[in-house]
Amino acid sequence: MNLAQGECFLVKGNEVSIVKQEQNLKVSYKTVTADDAGQRLDNYLLRILKGVPRSMIYRILRRGEVRVNKKRAEPSYKLCAGDEIRVPPVRVSTAPVIIPSANLHSVQNLKDRICFENEALIVVDKPAGIAAHGGSGIEFGLIEALRALRPEFSFLELAHRLDRETSGCLIVAKRRSALRNLHEQFRSRVIKKRYLTLVPGKWDRRLKLVEAPLVRNELRSGERMVEVNFKSGAPSATGFDIVEELNDATLMAAMPHTGRTHQIRVHCAYVKHPVGGDVKYGSEEFNDRLKALGLKRMFLHAAKITFTDPVSGKLLKVEAPLPEELRKIVEILKK
Repeated sequence: MNLAQGECFLVKGNEVSIVKQEQNLKVSYKTVTADDAGQRLDNYLLRILKGVPRSMIYRILRRGEVRVNKKRAEPSYKLCAGDEIRVPPVRVSTAPVIIPSANLHSVQNLKDRICFENEALIVVDKPAGIAAHGGSGIEFGLIEALRALRPEFSFLELAHRLDRETSGCLIVAKRRSALRNLHEQFRSRVIKKRYLTLVPGKWDRRLKLVEAPLVRNELRSGERMVEVNFKSGAPSATGFDIVEELNDATLMAAMPHTGRTHQIRVHCAYVKHPVGGDVKYGSEEFNDRLKALGLKRMFLHAAKITFTDPVSGKLLKVEAPLPEELRKIVEILKK
């Protein structure tokens, strides 16, 4: 599907076709600014070609319709300030944005879940059950919803991730410079996160730190599984504090010192206190007990995040309250 003279790509939903080019549609050239330097080419195109599906981005890259400094470039190419990018004509259907999500009500309420916002970033209290971003069979995630709800911002990118069933503080950058700053804070471990989780049994008060290397495996189904492996695992550490002892359960605070996939969930399971409601690494018996009490999700909530404001340089502490459905379980287990 290569373009002939006078033709352009038409994107409508997930369908792509070639149509006769309109008078105002033509090849455009973009010059990479210092603020965009360091970004992957595919992510840059996704941002400037709003509404174009990721599959289409890779198609025009694969066919050489996009050029960087007059040459073909890989999707993973890191942009440099001053690069000239050739962008082919792409006309996107102007149909209204539809949020294809079973969690439509939660997505539409995102505007009421903003914990903090300034000119550089937004901290959102992500609801459980919504992925941080689309992909891997998920059409629409929180970042896509936020872009739809806040179209006035040309740049909105996740600074980090939360598992789909985890709720709580999630940082979204509104500037490329802020995103780079936040990524550096994560790399240097300046950013601190505090999660709340419910585990079965009585936690040993002497157990303050779990250090167990983790390795990520991918099953044939594409599902990711993480396990403790002292031979080939990456160094991983999580700090723990008891928040409240309950009826044959403990409300815990978990502070990851490293940022491995499913780290808190696997470390809790490793010390025989798996996260409540975790169907992948959890206890079926404990999960059934919580389900009988009305819990319909995993009990893991990113309650607090502490970081340096990229604009002012001041230390920011942002908190997201424990969701009502989790508070109810805690109250029941106090009796």
